[in-house]
Amino acid sequence: MTKIKVLIVDDSALIRGVMKEIINSQPDMEVVGVAPDPLAARDLIKQTNPDVLTLDVEMPKMDGLEFLEKLMRLRPMPVLMVSTLTERGSEITMRALELGAVDFVTKPKISIQSGMLEYTDLIAEKIRITSRARIKKRTPGTAPAHAVGPLAPLRNPLTSSEKLIIIGASTGGTEAIKDFLIQLPSDCPGILITQHMPEGFTRSFANRLDKLCKISVKEAEGGERVLPGHAYLAPGHSHLMLVRSGANYMTRLDQGPPVNRHRPSVDVLFHSAAVSAGKNAVGVILTGMGKDGAAGMLEMKKAGAYNLAQDEASCVVFGMPKEAIASGATHDVAPLHELPGRVMEFFAAYGNRAMRV
Repeated sequence: MTKIKVLIVDDSALIRGVMKEIINSQPDMEVVGVAPDPLAARDLIKQTNPDVLTLDVEMPKMDGLEFLEKLMRLRPMPVLMVSTLTERGSEITMRALELGAVDFVTKPKISIQSGMLEYTDLIAEKIRITSRARIKKRTPGTAPAHAVGPLAPLRNPLTSSEKLIIIGASTGGTEAIKDFLIQLPSDCPGILITQHMPEGFTRSFANRLDKLCKISVKEAEGGERVLPGHAYLAPGHSHLMLVRSGANYMTRLDQGPPVNRHRPSVDVLFHSAAVSAGKNAVGVILTGMGKDGAAGMLEMKKAGAYNLAQDEASCVVFGMPKEAIASGATHDVAPLHELPGRVMEFFAAYGNRAMRV
């Protein structure tokens, strides 16, 4: 068996040692080098040709983001960020994902050595997923060839208030969700989103989206009325659910046990949408590892929802969409840049039918 070759870059000797111990304890991976800063890492990348680079967020000699940006431009490779659970750390991590990092793990707040050892399974799983990610070369300042501008407004209050968009994503999802939402007009139907992400990072993610999009984006608090032109992101500590209260759709948070090992879970959101919205929902499943969301999306389809999945070529990891497609839960599969248009075309057709009636 060919082992996953991992290069660790972290200014903390303690973290480097614990990470090395965790990785080398796995039968399918090995540490091929450790570096205290990006300058040392540059030479080790050439020498060891690693499959995965773990990179500390805040680094000496060269800023971690500056190093990542250069790396993804000159020598694209799978990168897993190792982040501190602080406001500054979460904001930097969000920027790192924009620059091309596949995913991140957080450093524990408790005793570092014991805390990191408790994270063994999580770190090993993240490295395996990162090693399989589809990496694309980044060229700063140039838009992708398939870049699409904002979509036209619906201009139909009935459609905007009756319909909903329900989104689930995991690995690679922060950029996929951004690329999806940024195209939507300000009068689009209300949106509920579950992205696998730990507590402390979802608020930074929602704030970043809110600044970039025409719609309003916030971390869900629970008990909010779901409004057109607004998106509600599941917080990292709770499942997000859709419920009805009279004529209104509302958000609900639930701190029940993880589902498919995740809290928040896409399946929980999708199941609630099947029950509460039925045919008024459009489900969208984006890039991510595992099967979370497939069962819930199938329930949405049985309840009359229209469901779409991101295609393999545009996914960072084609896991969750693949499972949803295989289960028969989807009506359409398309590249990421086409999905917002497909959703809005569906709503426009609905609005035209309603006006004819």
